[in-house]
Amino acid sequence: MRTVIVAVAALALWGCSIHHDVVADYPQYLINNQGESHLPTTQAAQKYQLTPQTAAHHYEFRSGRAGYANVWVVEFGRLLDHTLQSRDVQSAFGRLVAARPGEPQDGLLVFDLMGYEFTDMGAHVSLRITHVRQGTQVFTRVYQSSGDAQGGKVFWGGAFAMKNAVQQSTKRALDEILRALIADLNAPVRSAAR
Repeated sequence: MRTVIVAVAALALWGCSIHHDVVADYPQYLINNQGESHLPTTQAAQKYQLTPQTAAHHYEFRSGRAGYANVWVVEFGRLLDHTLQSRDVQSAFGRLVAARPGEPQDGLLVFDLMGYEFTDMGAHVSLRITHVRQGTQVFTRVYQSSGDAQGGKVFWGGAFAMKNAVQQSTKRALDEILRALIADLNAPVRSAAR
């Protein structure tokens, strides 16, 4: 009897799930939080490309703190693309555009998602980034970062605050990765200037 009750409860919960697309209003989140990234500047890259796996990324999770009937949907490739097109990142790079197929691979950054999860009320990101200049790979590095935990926000705001919590924690993890990337991109320039 207990198994039947659990099965019926699980089926009811699954059938009544409310899906929340985290990316849906992420461009507006970026506009509302413009200027908070504090990224250094670089001229070392002008184009970017997401690997097919990164562009197609789809991640879903539930959180007991925000109501288990809610399902949070994160498409990291879309989040990353919006982040790279944001005013903060554009200011940091001078100009960074999505590479078109067949274009020369000069000043190109290739983003390959190694892992993304939202656990312990924070985003955890691992990205392999390859820098290509004049068709030659300059470096490939894996950058890892965890955004600030957002437990307090979700505790007080529940499901209403969860989307913002995911957006903020993911954006802060990406900001840390971009800071480290820009430092690596600028390192050869500094060495050459000595």
